[in-house]
Amino acid sequence: MNKSRREFVKKSSITLAGVAFGSLGFTAKSYSNIVGANDRINFAVVGVRNRANAHLKAIKECENVGLTHICEVDTRYEKEFSAKVKENFGSYPKAIKDYRKLVEEKDIDVITIATPEHWHATMSIMALQNGKHVYVEKPCSHNPREGELLVLAQRKYDKLVQMGNQQRSSHHTINIIKRIHDGLIGTPYYGKAWYSNKREPIGIGKIVNVPEYLDWELWQGPAPRTSYRDNVHPYNWHWFWKWGTGETLNNGTHEVDICRWALNVKYPNKISSVGGRFHFEDDWEFYDTLNTSYEYNGKMISWESKSCNNVPYYDRGRGALINGTNGSVLIDRGGFIVFDLDGKIIEEFVNKKAASTDDLLGMDSMTVDHFKNLLNGIRNGEKLRSPIAEGNISVTMLQLSNIAWKYGRTLNLNPQNAHILDDVEAMSLWSREYEPGWEIKI
Repeated sequence: MNKSRREFVKKSSITLAGVAFGSLGFTAKSYSNIVGANDRINFAVVGVRNRANAHLKAIKECENVGLTHICEVDTRYEKEFSAKVKENFGSYPKAIKDYRKLVEEKDIDVITIATPEHWHATMSIMALQNGKHVYVEKPCSHNPREGELLVLAQRKYDKLVQMGNQQRSSHHTINIIKRIHDGLIGTPYYGKAWYSNKREPIGIGKIVNVPEYLDWELWQGPAPRTSYRDNVHPYNWHWFWKWGTGETLNNGTHEVDICRWALNVKYPNKISSVGGRFHFEDDWEFYDTLNTSYEYNGKMISWESKSCNNVPYYDRGRGALINGTNGSVLIDRGGFIVFDLDGKIIEEFVNKKAASTDDLLGMDSMTVDHFKNLLNGIRNGEKLRSPIAEGNISVTMLQLSNIAWKYGRTLNLNPQNAHILDDVEAMSLWSREYEPGWEIKI
């Protein structure tokens, strides 16, 4: 926002404060961040490959907004995405390769982040420190400590942070979760989440010269430095501990979050996880098959991940089944089915778009509504559907399942903060090693 617009918003906020504080519960500081409905909001998109296309389409569907800046370390994707921005918004965005310089741009209001995961928390916190609101793709962090720091930073700098678990903005999902909470299937006590795909091997990487189109130094950012290999960029970083978090955070974040939402629970008491890299022998450092149990007092969630075998459950490549004392509900992106205790279908809703295993790369209504919810939060204080303090709960418990798998034992947790109890070795993975000079500071 320019200076005159900021002054107008500030004066308007003061005038309205006496009316709004009592009914909406705002503090003077948070209310001063609300933008008038007629004020243009400028976006910057960071990491402009695949998922950024959904960001572009969602921004395009919002009112009185601009996509003015992009940030990308691979010139191939920068040029391609810039052309799409020109096509959709009428002008080319300002492209800034170094994120540390991007966040200093004064006319950016919201930064959306669709980079590799080792950047998510670092970028989000830097954006907050520079007065920007944030939309960050799941997972919001690379490790549990980063999630803690991001939640602290959001509170300190008092800007909005929405995590990209966009099914929280799916209208049919909102509806059926409310009905579950209202007693549709009695007391919900078990959630089964799953994801299936047929990913190919990534091979054994070779150290090669960095391609001329890629800034490998900036790509690595906060991660410790390593030589460039030919099987990491642009996608396979997901399967390396240094940059990614495996299929559990790549896709399990969505489905396990639905189970947690339906069961109305937060951190579990225990996590156990078994699996392995069974399908191929290559550089992939995570599992391709995994079963995880999250135990609560009287409730449980299970997560089943199959990265290399696409046989579906319930004719769906991904989804969540919620069991209750009076019935069950199957929920996915394409709708829901309500069953009685005998498994008989008593209600079914089918959305116009079928559920898909594939990542959402283009237009989808959930992402559009998730973006609109963030904008409404900025403009008029609407409650976010996935504020970072809530989204981080699902992310942290899933990161802990990776730790449980790595060490091959059950983790006992403090359910208030998810810290691992009586296991110094496992707790050592609560954080990570950073490239010197890139440590997160709040």
